[in-house]
Amino acid sequence: MAPRHQHRFETGQKDGIMSFEGKTAIVTGAGTGLGLDLATRLAQGGANIVSADILDADAGADAARGAGAQAIATTTDVSEKAEVDAMVARTIETFGQVDILINNAAISRGMVLKPFEEVMVDEFRRMIDVNTLSVLLCCQAVSPHMRARRYGRIVNVVSGTAFKGAPNLCAYTASKGAVITMTRSLANEFGADDITVNAVSPGYTLTQSNLENTDFDAVYRSVARDTRALRRDAQPEDVSRVGLFLASDDASFVTGQVIAADGGSVYH
Repeated sequence: MAPRHQHRFETGQKDGIMSFEGKTAIVTGAGTGLGLDLATRLAQGGANIVSADILDADAGADAARGAGAQAIATTTDVSEKAEVDAMVARTIETFGQVDILINNAAISRGMVLKPFEEVMVDEFRRMIDVNTLSVLLCCQAVSPHMRARRYGRIVNVVSGTAFKGAPNLCAYTASKGAVITMTRSLANEFGADDITVNAVSPGYTLTQSNLENTDFDAVYRSVARDTRALRRDAQPEDVSRVGLFLASDDASFVTGQVIAADGGSVYH
C-alpha cells in the first residue's frame, strides 16, 4: 500500500507561541486590561513593543521587557494629533519601522450607565475623540511607514455593544459602531499596499477597569455570562488570542473583518 501523503501546515507559531520576531508593534491603551495582555503576548512572540497609554504606559513596557522583548513607553493622548504623530516618530526613531498597530485605547474606566437624555454634549464628544478619532489619527500616522514597506497589520478593538445597541451606553456604542464601519473602509483603502485592517469585538470581559467599576460590573457581568453560548466569564486572553491572530502573517488574506470574541454573544 502506498504511504499516505503527510501534509504539514506551516504556521507562525513556535513552541505554542505565535511568532512576531522582527516585528514592531504599537499598542495603545497598553497600561492595563486588554491592552496590557496584548502587549505582553506580542512581546512573548518576539515583537518590539511601543506601549502607549495616557495613564500608565510604563506598565505595558515593563511587562514586555519581562517577556524578553525590547520596549519603550510613551505617554500619549491618542485623541491629540500632535501626540500621536510624536508616538509614531519615536517608534521609527527607536525601531526603524512599524509593522503592527493595535488601536485599543478607549474610555471605559468609570463609565456610568445613563439614559441618552442625560448624556452631556462634552461627554459625547470626548467619547468620540478618544474611541473613534484616535483610530483615524493613529492610522494616518502609521500609513506612510506601512505603505513604504508594503506591509502592515492594523487591529481595532471594538465592542459587541455596537451590534446589540446596548441601552444606557449611547455614546460608547456610537463610538465603537463608527470604528466598525471605519475598519471596512480602511481595509479597502489600505488593501492595494498589502496592509490589512481588521477588528476584534469583545463582549463584557473581566479587565481591570471593568472589575474596578463595581456598579457597572454588578449590572453587566452576570447578564453577559448568562446570555452567551459559552456560559463563563470572558478573560482578557480570550480576546487577545484573536487579536494576535489578526496581527499575524497567518491572517495575511483576512481584511475588513470584525471577529466577535465573546463566547457566542453576538452573531453577525
